[in-house]
Amino acid sequence: MTRDPRPDLSPRPGDETRKTTCYMCACRCGIDVHLKAGEVAYIEGNRDHPVNRGVLCAKGSAGIMQHTSPARLKGPLIRTGPRGTGEMREATWDEALGIVTERLGRLRHEAPEKLAFFTGRDQSQSFTGFWAQAFGTPNYAAHGGFCSVNMAAAGIYTMGGAFWEFGSPDWERTELFMLFGVAEDHDSNPIKMGLARLKERGARIIAVNPIRTGYNAIADDWVGVTPGTDGLLILSLVHCLMRAGRIDLDYLARWTNAPMLLDADAKSDNHGLILRDEAGRPLVMDRATGKAMPFDAPGVRPDLNGRLRRAGWTHRTVFHAMAERYLDPGYAPEAIGPRIGLPPARIHAIAAELAHAAFDKAFEVAQDWTDFRGERHETVTARPVSFHAMRGISAHSNGFQTARALHMLQILLGAVERPGGFRFKPPYPKPPEAHPRPHASAQPDRPLDGPHLGFPQGPADLLVDEAGRPLRIDKAFSWENPLSVHGLMHMVISNAHAGDPYPIDTLFLYMANMAWNSSMNTSGVMEMLADTDEDGAYRIPFVVVSDSYSSEMVAYADVVLPDTTYLERHDCISLLDRPISEPDAAADAIRWPVVTPKRPGHEGVRGFQSVLIDLGARLKLPGFVDDAGKPLYADYADYIQTHERRPGIGPLAGFRLGEDGLTDGRGAPNEAQLDSYIRAGGFRVFEVPEGARYMKPWNRAYQDWAVSMGFYDTPQPYLFQLYVEPLRRFQLAAEGRGPHRAPEHLRARMALTHDPLPIWYAPLEDGHADPVGYPLHALTQRPAAMYHSWGGQNAWLRQIHGDNPLFLPIPVWEDGGFAPGDWARVSSIHGEIAVPVAPMAALNPETVWTWNAIGKRRGAWALDPRAPEAVKGFLLNHLIHELLPPKGDGLRWANSDPITGQAAWFDLRVKVERVRRPAMSYPAPPAQRSPVGRAPKLLRRQTRAAASASAAADADADAEKDETP
Repeated sequence: MTRDPRPDLSPRPGDETRKTTCYMCACRCGIDVHLKAGEVAYIEGNRDHPVNRGVLCAKGSAGIMQHTSPARLKGPLIRTGPRGTGEMREATWDEALGIVTERLGRLRHEAPEKLAFFTGRDQSQSFTGFWAQAFGTPNYAAHGGFCSVNMAAAGIYTMGGAFWEFGSPDWERTELFMLFGVAEDHDSNPIKMGLARLKERGARIIAVNPIRTGYNAIADDWVGVTPGTDGLLILSLVHCLMRAGRIDLDYLARWTNAPMLLDADAKSDNHGLILRDEAGRPLVMDRATGKAMPFDAPGVRPDLNGRLRRAGWTHRTVFHAMAERYLDPGYAPEAIGPRIGLPPARIHAIAAELAHAAFDKAFEVAQDWTDFRGERHETVTARPVSFHAMRGISAHSNGFQTARALHMLQILLGAVERPGGFRFKPPYPKPPEAHPRPHASAQPDRPLDGPHLGFPQGPADLLVDEAGRPLRIDKAFSWENPLSVHGLMHMVISNAHAGDPYPIDTLFLYMANMAWNSSMNTSGVMEMLADTDEDGAYRIPFVVVSDSYSSEMVAYADVVLPDTTYLERHDCISLLDRPISEPDAAADAIRWPVVTPKRPGHEGVRGFQSVLIDLGARLKLPGFVDDAGKPLYADYADYIQTHERRPGIGPLAGFRLGEDGLTDGRGAPNEAQLDSYIRAGGFRVFEVPEGARYMKPWNRAYQDWAVSMGFYDTPQPYLFQLYVEPLRRFQLAAEGRGPHRAPEHLRARMALTHDPLPIWYAPLEDGHADPVGYPLHALTQRPAAMYHSWGGQNAWLRQIHGDNPLFLPIPVWEDGGFAPGDWARVSSIHGEIAVPVAPMAALNPETVWTWNAIGKRRGAWALDPRAPEAVKGFLLNHLIHELLPPKGDGLRWANSDPITGQAAWFDLRVKVERVRRPAMSYPAPPAQRSPVGRAPKLLRRQTRAAASASAAADADADAEKDETP
């Protein structure tokens, strides 16, 4: 027998291809999963998918190693040893679910608020929130409070949407693109594709970031601003533009609240509030008549310079207040530059570039449309300048106001919802008034009185009791953090351990590694989870964890409910939740079991959402059982297809049942809906009508289309809120005015930070850490090849990032006498760590940084205890406390933005000293015992089909050898 010597240069990667959605980061790209004999053989991008158009990053390609990871859980687990040790036994699903059902059933009957149910980076929050609401606990949220809530909340309160999932730059028309605090994590593939398009067209890119990596490294201009001072840079740019008259006055008058009338009399109880008519509509001065008229009156021409004397009080416009503030010389580049590490001339130059792109390169785009006042337009003016920002500005205690300032900047340029600028992705824009208010009224055996999370409009919407005490365990929507629209997940364990504001019984976590990289004060949190009272009982009595892998948090659970991998379950990327839309089209998508979960020799795993469906039925939760107590849904797939949030509105908008067959948007449930999505490639796109694609908040055609799709039930036109009146209501409460009074100890802080116009104040840790003793800012970034701690156990991705040195700017490196291979002691006011260091030139001189979530605890993730992630890897989290140190009043406040509760990860200040190299990075908690064993030293990856083919080829070779004379 003779082999063909010509190799197949394009072998088929599999014998079957199934299309689904990636889960290796939050992009939710479309993927083609190639199978051989039913096993995953290869993953590539889906070229038809609206998110990535076939592009796939290292993370997505390495999904095959995630799916086959040795760290995968194999069955339910029950703790047998002390918490944190990892000593566990495998249980049956009936035993595990029986224990959890008995515990939760008792809580629901007696005190539902004693369940704290929090989820990490799951992408089914509309469903998990629905379950928690049915249970009746007020204590639910996802990870947004420690991720980027400042970005989301500032955007929605200001203009009805924000960056990333809410909108994107007009990549095809923008001439100048400016990034603030963006690493290669959220939305990475679309941004990479967009940046490539800008480079092809010769558009300019300016990147503002203390660290020059990734996107910042390919920018035409890198602005290495000092951490926490982005807001000062933005407000200085605003100053320059206003002083030069390079702002879009017509846009401000028509589409924002700049012409609205404010009570300008400091003696008035309504000082700073907007003047309204008897129907509650805000008033503006009409330029034609000189009279006060409702902002939405047909034919009104709002006057930015309006002034009105009514009932003895003087009223002036929002725009007047803006000019009074931002034209102050204190915002001039000459005053700001030295404070942020930039030459004043550079700030002037950036402002000039912004103005040049927005106004000198403006053009008209033909589009016939009618605005909400009834005026018809034949064109839309293009303002080809756009922005994008993320955690770099969000994860500071001044991040909400910094993000607000950035949104104000792009609105002043008239560059939102216009060609070339920032454009919303349906179902956004949505003003805060179109979102629910938060709810927390818990009663035994009753569902919660409404959604947990929402957008307060003033003190009346806070979740506090009559004495002002928080109703939620994380203290969200309390006087401490009034606009905490995503909750404060990073405060749950600390507050539960302290019994403040009340003790809980059960902590239920999904996909949240709170015993390691997802917590501030990691060492302290591990101690809290394992801490006992004087009787030896755990202070947090019961912990339930669901995860796919043997993470650090799994070892602290009393019961573990093992989840599947993302290739083994149903998921819904829903327009009710976190969709994958683009500005010209709404879209949703699914994941589905492209392979069957198999854990031979073990009890097996189940999709967490289906487990919640099962628990809901066992607990007889409303919405999960019918009037006879029978389950409404067989599993999560059944829920996706048959659940209706409102009549005609379900988790998926495509392939619904209409009067004349299949329809999109509003329609009856369709039991074959998932099959239709699978046949369509795993997604569905809903094109925005051509005349509705720009000026969405004010465009009647868009508003009507949004109603037809079910985004809201009636048109919701609104104006951009340069002046956020809800903040002024909280300020009044801090001033001791109005029906609600802020607690005395919070008044000064609220009066300063809750300003209705964007401001800047120093990060709160600056008030505790001596800048001389702790002269350096310390940051983390996610690497392009990893997203969260899951990636750190991926065999392919570990070869790219197996350890993470602390990068030092060259002056610090040289002044400290460091040499290659050295280690350093890094200290903050909260603690110290010992870590390897490396020099870096493209870095703000007052900043040190490292990659996030590379370091692992020994024994976790099935890694060898001597793995580099455990021996050399580390977390900055040990240096960051969830509470700020006490000040003169003895009180300790959350290390968070005082408005939203956003975890202030990037406020950290440190000092760095050279030390002798230790045996491993410090701190080094004891190794955990792995409930899934240890990964093999050599990981071989081969499908059974390939192994059979290889064996057959070897047999043929042996036979050929035997036949040779």
